[in-house]
Amino acid sequence: MEAVAEPMLASRMATAVLVLNCGSSSLKAALLDGSGRRLTGLEIEGLGLRPRLRIGGESREVDAAGPAAAVRLALDELAARGAPPGAYAAVGHRIVHGGERFTAPVAIDDAVAAELAALGPLAPLHNPPALEGLAAARERLPALPHVAVFDTAFHATLPRRAREYALPRELAARLGLRRYGFHGTSHAHVAGVAAGWLRRPLEELRLVTCHLGAGASVTAVEFGRSVETSMGYTPLEGLVMATRSGDLDPGVVLALLREGRSVEELDRLLNRESGLVGLAGTADMREVEARARAGDDGCRLALQVYAHRARKYVGAYAAVMGGVDAIVFTAGVGQNSALLRSRIAQRLEFLGALLDDDRNRDARVGTEQPVAEISAPESRCRLLVVATDEEAAIAAAVRRLIGGHHAVKSGARIPIAVSGRHVHLTRASVEALFGPGHVLGHAREISQPGQFAAAETVTLVGPHGRIEHVRIVGPERQADQVEISRTDEFVLGVDAPVRESGDLAHTPGIRIEGPRGVVTTAGGVICALRHIHMTTRDAAALGVEDGDDVDVRVDCGGRSLTFGAVRVRVRDDYRLEMHVDTDEANAAGIGPGSEGVLEAVEASARVVRRD
Repeated sequence: MEAVAEPMLASRMATAVLVLNCGSSSLKAALLDGSGRRLTGLEIEGLGLRPRLRIGGESREVDAAGPAAAVRLALDELAARGAPPGAYAAVGHRIVHGGERFTAPVAIDDAVAAELAALGPLAPLHNPPALEGLAAARERLPALPHVAVFDTAFHATLPRRAREYALPRELAARLGLRRYGFHGTSHAHVAGVAAGWLRRPLEELRLVTCHLGAGASVTAVEFGRSVETSMGYTPLEGLVMATRSGDLDPGVVLALLREGRSVEELDRLLNRESGLVGLAGTADMREVEARARAGDDGCRLALQVYAHRARKYVGAYAAVMGGVDAIVFTAGVGQNSALLRSRIAQRLEFLGALLDDDRNRDARVGTEQPVAEISAPESRCRLLVVATDEEAAIAAAVRRLIGGHHAVKSGARIPIAVSGRHVHLTRASVEALFGPGHVLGHAREISQPGQFAAAETVTLVGPHGRIEHVRIVGPERQADQVEISRTDEFVLGVDAPVRESGDLAHTPGIRIEGPRGVVTTAGGVICALRHIHMTTRDAAALGVEDGDDVDVRVDCGGRSLTFGAVRVRVRDDYRLEMHVDTDEANAAGIGPGSEGVLEAVEASARVVRRD
């Protein structure tokens, strides 16, 4: 990585963030200015073997026995090139596994470092060396803020059906046995870049992002958030990787245990001796491809298994989302192997994904040109190669955390109302259900100005059941909308996503029965995202903005519970009030007159859709 001239570096240092990506065999360090531009950087490869430093076109062997020594050496090298320790604003650390506790970037202190250390066994190839490097950096740069950015954080939006294993619930809860997902920083970054290239809002797109490197994973990014991903409890699940097996029948592990293998031996076998190494004898995909062309059967098999597994996940994730607008290839293999991209894209014509062989062969991406399209002009599903930039994404996350992004003022009390199941109807639906010219009657005013509970009710009919006497909320709207709880979902037999009101794309429909007729909607059934209505004056007083997600703690009769990801909705005709559905209210013991308390967390504008 080329270093910039020292005068330019000094002039842009004050807002710069140093990003450290420390693994078991390498360290990458990058210094990025406030706009995300790289000022300088380096890489140290071969830790524990014959370490080699690469910086500014220079490559030489160095003395760096492990991650801590590599970090100290890196700081010295950067200082020698005009980036002295402490001259930049902060240090960001890539941490692979955040467990259940860390779902967003966090400032590191001794307590957080201790919690991170306990997560080491979940990512044995990544977390321990990253924490060694982190400790060395904090020792050398004690006055700077250090921030951990987690690969698992982007996948915190996984719905329960994608997150949970079919294990005894008590056991899974006690040990934290669930799917976390990884490479989240990369998946989130390339999804955003792809949306920009397609000139469409990320919140309107269904993407399958394929991070194919030494570690490899596929993620379904539906409307801006992760809804499925191939890695699970650890980075071992999913695709074939350089040294990791990926998906494996648990019976294989049992058979190896019965053979007398120890846990440590199994760990080494599955994490370090499998994948491409196990099938082809080498972890380098370039060597696998070259030897396959020369006739090596093991390498040919490795390519076939690798591509088959990836293609299977792409097809599955298109089914999970009900379609796909673009398939994105990124990371070392995804960006550089035209052969693997071609093999993976085979037989995806049923998705409307048509590869252009010439574009695929010619595709080159990098900092200056981060996107190359490799789909044919007539392809309905676009095929893209996108250069990942985890360092830039980490630096941006660090700046958001330390750079004065608004923080919620803790302790403010928010009135809470329970929003039961209800229906919003169009003029056409009102007339279809109650007769031509019918006008909804007012039963009572409700909390938000201009809205009312109508005198009329309807019956909801789903594939498996029906719910009668469902209240209509007026006034009439431009689209029919049905808001139900998770319990109602199971009664009706529908799968309703969690959405903001009015966000109805790709939602299920339902049959609505009235006294004079029936309406069958094509969509519009949602579980309402918990939210807080407030005016702009309220928002300013509380330190939040429209679209922020905040935490609200509730303690009703000793049933303390904190609601996370409560969406802030700001409009001057709103009244300050938090809305939860009946299931959420029952879980927290919420009743008339209940209040919640805003927690002291960083507010952030997040994606709209969740399941």
